[in-house]
Amino acid sequence: MKKQSTRKDDQDIPEFKREQLGVGVRGKYHKQFAQASNVVVLQPEIQKAFPTSEAVNKALASMLAFTQEAQAITHVKRVPRKRVTA
Repeated sequence: MKKQSTRKDDQDIPEFKREQLGVGVRGKYHKQFAQASNVVVLQPEIQKAFPTSEAVNKALASMLAFTQEAQAITHVKRVPRKRVTA
């Protein structure tokens, strides 16, 4: 038994003219795309220094680790000494 053909000629798909499709709206989903995407535009000088996303991620991760370590060192809570009575 042969498979049924799935060519476009065999399907009942109506053809529309451009006028029947309506007016297209430029940038209709731009806000939604910008909120859902993680695209960052780099300056040309920075792009030369970090050519791949892996390089950018590695640099940012090391910067984050450095700042967290620096905060841990500088924000050490000191326990006040008890006064010795004489």
